[in-house]
Amino acid sequence: MPTTKVYNLQAVEVGNVKLDDKVFGAEYNEALIHQVVVAYLNNQRQGTKGTLSRSEVRGRAKKPWRQKGTGHARQGSRRGPQWTKGGLAFALKPRDYSQKVNKTAKRVAFRSAISAKLAKNDVFVVENFDIVDHKTKNMQAILDAFKFNKSVLVVLDQANENVMKASANIARVLVENYSLINVYQIISADKILITKQAIKSIEEAYTE
Repeated sequence: MPTTKVYNLQAVEVGNVKLDDKVFGAEYNEALIHQVVVAYLNNQRQGTKGTLSRSEVRGRAKKPWRQKGTGHARQGSRRGPQWTKGGLAFALKPRDYSQKVNKTAKRVAFRSAISAKLAKNDVFVVENFDIVDHKTKNMQAILDAFKFNKSVLVVLDQANENVMKASANIARVLVENYSLINVYQIISADKILITKQAIKSIEEAYTE
């Protein structure tokens, strides 16, 4: 059973916590993580882009001049893509990009991704995330204490308005509830800062 250090918000070690091997000691499965991330990103696409083909643009379909003897290149219609205001070749049309991934695959990918982060020492557990108010300097002080200078995923066990507001003006910080984090957020974050209670909640949710 893996263990990791527990810190306070000043980045001082205050203890250790044992982690469930089924969740935080899972085997790395890059192919499955890739599949889940690609599906997630595709599901974010609106698929509303649309352009006009040569059959849909305005204009006459009549041949603009005779085939031979004019000195011009032969043309069949002013709607062709080579003409200004002509239709587009291979015009894009609205489509559904969504992909389905079964629940079991998502869970396995989640365990694999967060286990890989822990193995690289990129997961930091804190006792709690109680800050006195919602000023940005309070969140920045925590980042400075842990020496985080890249993207950080903050995982909470319950909603905390002060933390949400204090991190709102820091572009590289994403605050999320443990029940809403996904594989893409885990792998795209450079470091993960998670509360001790959120660890327990994730273990309860993903050990089944």
